[in-house]
Amino acid sequence: VQLQAFGGGLVQPGGSLRLSCAASGSIFSRNAMAWFRQAPGKQRDFVAGIATGGSTNYADSVKGRFTISRDNAKNTVYLQMNSLKPEDTAVYYCAASPLGLITSELRREKNYDYWGQGTLVTVSS
Repeated sequence: VQLQAFGGGLVQPGGSLRLSCAASGSIFSRNAMAWFRQAPGKQRDFVAGIATGGSTNYADSVKGRFTISRDNAKNTVYLQMNSLKPEDTAVYYCAASPLGLITSELRREKNYDYWGQGTLVTVSS
């Protein structure tokens, strides 16, 4: 599976962005997908994940502001980010798991074998 993430950019606090991640390969519908992010000088953290059946899991810091979704027909996973804050500034990575994960397993970085190249989101006035 190859992943291509895009949609990052500069946005003011309170604004919105939608990230997209296009996956190659015919097994996309059987992959759990997720978004992680890495802020400068910090470790990479889980943001949101979506299982093959559509169940989702979110980091507490983005719950209620971010929404992950997937379109299996387009082999694409999305991250809609609303009410953005400066602390959301980071490089965002999409990831795919070779497994059909249950909801509680979506947060674990070790469950993901495939990673996109990252797209930078900067929240600043």
